[in-house]
Amino acid sequence: MLDPLHITAVILAGGRGLRMQGADKGLLPLWGQPLVSHLLGRLTPQVGQVLINANRNLEHYRGLAPVIPDDDYHFAGPLAGFQAGLNHAPSEWVLFVPCDSPLVPDDLAARLCAAVHRHDDIAVVDDGARLHTATALIHQSLLPSLCNYLDGGDRKLQLWYERHRLIPVDFSDEADAFDNLNTPQALLELENKGE
Repeated sequence: MLDPLHITAVILAGGRGLRMQGADKGLLPLWGQPLVSHLLGRLTPQVGQVLINANRNLEHYRGLAPVIPDDDYHFAGPLAGFQAGLNHAPSEWVLFVPCDSPLVPDDLAARLCAAVHRHDDIAVVDDGARLHTATALIHQSLLPSLCNYLDGGDRKLQLWYERHRLIPVDFSDEADAFDNLNTPQALLELENKGE
């Protein structure tokens, strides 16, 4: 099995935050800490290294972890973060997690690592009701395919996935851990629930 300590995690915080009135989502506070800090706390024990993909407030993010901005596909959605992560991560396998999912489980990396057996496998979270396609484990060998896809002008994650072997990994026992806080209301609701 792939050792989770041999992979790199990349927190995807490079978007425009359009559904959050343009806020930099990774820096929005939850229980007194930025969303990205919750993810750093959960992911750091699971993997060899954690990087942050960000395009704004870089100095703030650099105070928390190494930062990789989008390379050639600025603000092109999660795929731009995938491209930057696969291009710059020090490991062959890279785990991507969006910054608006601060409650990912402590066994996320281990379960995704156990699911991949070939370099062209892409392991994604399946919460029992839907796939969380931006939470994925991807091998660096798929970088040329991704760049080719982006160069063609496409930005839809699902369409790129259709070119590869997608491995849904069952997390139905921890489905709530993948709730996306992509609106102010969702963030407020979780804040009010308490830690």
